Amino acid sequence: MDGGAYNPRSVEAVFRDFKGRRAAIVKALTTDVVEFYQQCDPEKENLCLYGFPSEKWEVNLPAEEVPPELPEPALGINFARDGMQEKDWLSLVAVHSDAWLLSVAFYFGARFGFDSSDRKRLFTMINDLPTIFEVVTGAAKKQSKEKSSVSNHTSNKSKSGSKGRASESRKYTKQANDEDEEEELELDDDDEHCGACGENYTSESVEFWICCDICEKWFHGKCVKITPARADHIKHYKCPLCSNKRARP
Repeated sequence: MDGGAYNPRSVEAVFRDFKGRRAAIVKALTTDVVEFYQQCDPEKENLCLYGFPSEKWEVNLPAEEVPPELPEPALGINFARDGMQEKDWLSLVAVHSDAWLLSVAFYFGARFGFDSSDRKRLFTMINDLPTIFEVVTGAAKKQSKEKSSVSNHTSNKSKSGSKGRASESRKYTKQANDEDEEEELELDDDDEHCGACGENYTSESVEFWICCDICEKWFHGKCVKITPARADHIKHYKCPLCSNKRARP
């Protein structure tokens, strides 16, 4: 496995470790969901979903050593695959993955002697990110909609963090579907999360973003492998998760 003997020793290092592992699992359950689904064959032995600091994920057998070097993720996720609706199964894996990520982070905290202030700071940093469950189920998007004063942006195709900032809000340009004119919308920085990696949009961000016309989730272009040039030729964008919502054989 890709775990290695990496041991982060500061709050910031543990948080980077957490973010890398989290990004990997979010990728497995969203943009790479077809591959993940296929690897979780119920006919195989007990399988676990591992996320690594390198943002790579892996479905594999649990560690053989007892006790293991790190806390282990949920065992046997493949057995429930065909006995549940796919979205419910993915949500279940997401919940267990959230619990695993927290256990790994605070294992490092305990091992390297974090005091109460360090543990509180680590939890605050982690808590500022939406959980994997919230990303997979779309709850993060729903929460941001409740905070947003903008009700209609389903036709938005792309946005760039270089559009500037007005006081505590950020602006991006929206191109209407049936009009040539452009209009500007204002949203708080935390109103959008990437539907693939789950990270918040910030006004300092310079990455290209694109919105799915089906689920209305926003994605980093790099997370869904869409460039600005390619987006210009897409009339209705459908994200990988929506593209893969079809009957399983």
